[in-house]
This record gives sequence, structure tokens and C-alpha cells, in this order.
Amino acid sequence: MDFYIMTLFPDMVMEGLNTSITGRAVSKGLLSVEAVNIRDYAFNKHNSVDDYPYGGGAGMLMQAEPVYQCYQAVKERIRSKRHKVAPDGAGNPGGQKKPRVVYLSPQGQTFHQSMAEEFAKEEELILLCGHYEGIDERVLEEIVTDYVSIGDYVLTGGELPAMVMVDAIARLVPGVLHNDVSAEFESFQENLLEYPQYSRPEVWHEKRVPEVLLSGHHANVEKWRREQSVIRTAKNRPDLLEKALLTEAEILLAESVKEENIEE
Repeated sequence: MDFYIMTLFPDMVMEGLNTSITGRAVSKGLLSVEAVNIRDYAFNKHNSVDDYPYGGGAGMLMQAEPVYQCYQAVKERIRSKRHKVAPDGAGNPGGQKKPRVVYLSPQGQTFHQSMAEEFAKEEELILLCGHYEGIDERVLEEIVTDYVSIGDYVLTGGELPAMVMVDAIARLVPGVLHNDVSAEFESFQENLLEYPQYSRPEVWHEKRVPEVLLSGHHANVEKWRREQSVIRTAKNRPDLLEKALLTEAEILLAESVKEENIEE
């Protein structure tokens, strides 16, 4: 999967994403991450990309043309790469599929695990990072396919949200995690939080690892983990349970946990 991040601060993005799991995946060729500097497409000698907004108001606004030209350059790179992988007549008719462009904005839909799974199916993903007071609306209307927020708060730019999205999406790409199965049992899968986990030693600060995890009985371990996921979700994120597929016993378990929370 190829990520293209349109930004005014490419070094910030690449320094963050060239480490840990994402960095290793890039080194192995499982992913590619490219930060494209919008400032390179400025049309003045000072390489400025902002100007005052019409109608007045505080702050500056990113202009449409540098963003658009940056997008056109990224789109051309994608087209060229697609053509090399599958030239005309070899299963990719001209490489004309429009790339998906995500604008990181507090006005967007809140990012969640199901959205990460959806984006992970794309061959390429363009992430557009705003700054200042935002970006000229006209270019957003022209190129953006998705508006996404990582939470109900305002940051100084879209770089951190873009890095969050790349990290969450990249780990769902086959081969990125050492154990692909691990991605299937993390928090938010099946709208349940992940169960508690333990490692050696068996006793730490007088706290013991639950006996069921030492039993070697895989069915009992899975049953315990499922119950713990339900309990943890009911306690910390009961809103998720509305979409979770639970058995009658699990529903009763969740209700009892929520009642205990109310009493506390």
C-alpha cells in the first residue's frame, strides 16, 4: 500500500513514520510512505502558500493553487506507478481510477477501526494536512473524497492526525505485523475492547497471573478472554456494546457490569 502525505512539514511526518513497525514495513517493501511538500508548488519567490481570507477574520488560509498542483503531481506519480505495475492491456486500463484523498479536519467523521479497515483495502491513499486557518474551500471541493477527524479537538495542523491514520491503517496491511493474527484480536475488533494480557514473571508485586492463563486449556483461555473483553468494554466503553454481537449470557454479563458502575 502506498501513502502520500501532502504537507508543509514533510520532515515531521517522515521522522515519525520511519520508525518502529511502520518503518520496518517500509524497509521490507510492504508499504511506501512519501511526504510531499506543498510548498514546492508555491508560485511566488518566497514559497509562501497562505494569504488573508476574503471577508476578513483572524489568521491566514492555505491557497488553492499550491495544494492543487501538489495533488496533480502526486496523482501523476500514482499513475506512473500503476502503469509500471500493470500497463495498458494488462489488467489496469490506463490506471485511471481516481485516488482517494483524505482531508484531516475537525469537521470530518471521527476516525475509527472500521474506517481503518476500509482504507486498508486501497492501493493508495492521499492524506492532505491543513495548517493555519485551513484550506481554500474550492480546492477541497475539487480533490477531497473523505473528511476525517481523529477527535473532537483542534490541533495546529494535520500532520499528527495523518501519522495516526497511517499507523492504524498500515498495521492492517498483510505482512506488516509479525503475527497477522494479532490484528484480529485487538481493541475495537467486533466492537469490543481487548482483554487484559500478562507476561512473566507469574507473580509481580504480589499480583498473580490469572490461573486460567497458566492452565494450557485453550478453550478455557479463549472463553476467559472473551468474557474479559465484554467486562472491560461494559466498564470503559459501554457505547460500543450497541454494535457488538453478544450471546444472551454476554448481554447479562455486560448489564451486571454496567449496574455495578452505576452503584459505584
